[in-house]
Amino acid sequence: MRRRHHSPATGPREEEDEPFPPVQPGELTGVFTPPGWVRDFGTLSWLLVGIAALLVAAVALLAMVDAIVIPVVTATIIAAVCSPVVRRLARHMPRAAATVVVFLTLIVAGAGMIVLVLGGITSQASKLQGSLRGAVDKLEQGLQDAGVSAGKAQQAGADASSGVSDAFHALLNGVGTGIQALASLAIFLSFTALSLFFLLKDGPVIRRWAERHMGLPQSVASIITGRTLSALRGYFAGVTAIAAFNAIVIGLGALVLGLPQVGAIMLVNFVAAYVPYLGAWSAGGFTVLIALGSKGTDAAVVMGVVVLLANGALQQMIQPIAFGATLGIHPLAVLIVTIAGGSLFGTIGLVLAAPLTSAAVHVSADLARARAAAPT
Repeated sequence: MRRRHHSPATGPREEEDEPFPPVQPGELTGVFTPPGWVRDFGTLSWLLVGIAALLVAAVALLAMVDAIVIPVVTATIIAAVCSPVVRRLARHMPRAAATVVVFLTLIVAGAGMIVLVLGGITSQASKLQGSLRGAVDKLEQGLQDAGVSAGKAQQAGADASSGVSDAFHALLNGVGTGIQALASLAIFLSFTALSLFFLLKDGPVIRRWAERHMGLPQSVASIITGRTLSALRGYFAGVTAIAAFNAIVIGLGALVLGLPQVGAIMLVNFVAAYVPYLGAWSAGGFTVLIALGSKGTDAAVVMGVVVLLANGALQQMIQPIAFGATLGIHPLAVLIVTIAGGSLFGTIGLVLAAPLTSAAVHVSADLARARAAAPT
């Protein structure tokens, strides 16, 4: 290092060279070591990359065996919802007998619902299709009145009519289409029914086995499985309440407007509401088309307002009560995770995203309370 010395008597002096101070070997330790927060952030990043890769690999593997995975997941959801009934009946009879009672009741109820929905729609098939075709004609006329050329309006009407006809016949003849789409509807239902029976009968045994093989303390594993099952039950209780609310509100609106096939309209809106968000709006659009074709533009506008209220403002008043009481998370969080789950994992993601998020939130809260209560 070089240093300039000044002396008041002699003035500036020549710069003098001074030797570098010797570096001790121990002083080099840690010179190029990154800060602790960088190391922690890098470790966290690699952990997240590993978790993401594991999830992608798991989803890809499950997609390869979806013929059995989807029935088992479906049966697990139904068993989680119905297992409290089996447990209560098992207090008065053997669990196998209680399982048979609940299992047969579910089969009868499911078959009755299918017959009721399809029968209600099929019995009014000609009237419903006539109303839908009338709606297409009015839409075509409205496009022409708005300044669209007749050729384009006719083409739009033809496309809409073809789409309505195809969709309607697919709805009425959906058994054959469903068999082709699912590859084998009979196999799907058989696997689902078989899995459901064993899950209802041996659910506690399967749960204890899973808890023992989680690699976690027994108490923690029990919290995770218990919260997950509770969230599944709560989610479907909330969805059922919202579906019934939508069906009642839209059905009352259709009744006041004098629309035909009010019973079929209510059934379609109730069943479609089990498809998160998208189903309710699709059924609402179906109802508006029925109003347009049967009663005209004014009735369609009023019915559209009723659908917007039922699926919008009024539902926002019901959702916090339903999901808040059953899931314990905000409806906005339900919307976000449901759409994200559907985008990533399809229908299963749509259904499971909200209850699994609720379970994760409650498990985290339970473990935090346990840590806070632990003696220091």
